[in-house]
Amino acid sequence: MDVRVYIFLMNWRHSLFGTKKVACALLILGTLTTTAISQTPEIAGTYVNESGHTKVRMSDCGAGVCGTIIWMNDPVDDVNNPDVSKRDRPVVGIQAVTLKSTGPGTYAGTLYDPESGKTYSGKAKLSDSGVELSGCVLGGLICKTAVWRRE
Repeated sequence: MDVRVYIFLMNWRHSLFGTKKVACALLILGTLTTTAISQTPEIAGTYVNESGHTKVRMSDCGAGVCGTIIWMNDPVDDVNNPDVSKRDRPVVGIQAVTLKSTGPGTYAGTLYDPESGKTYSGKAKLSDSGVELSGCVLGGLICKTAVWRRE
């Protein structure tokens, strides 16, 4: 904010409310804003799947969040991919998760399962220890949930 605008606003507020009330209001507003920002969960980070055999790094990408497989205990190729031309590529490096925020700590998008070669509609919800992922078929009629631990 330009210093001149700030001084004008402070003088204007002083004339209407008095300096102590304005200072108190600004302090409260700053505290509330900081608290709201600090309580917003951040999904970015590295997660380990339930078996501990795969790690996925979640990071911002475009208007959403992408999850890339960065490590596997026993690296394999994407042999079950329905696209035959992709079956020779390593699973490590594949973007397996694509999400968009639907609210604080909640996301929706797609989840690719390299074990089956299928892509599911999915949801993600942050928790204190990690992220809960749900992949669904038949319009959400049948879902499977997994909790990935934050590393």
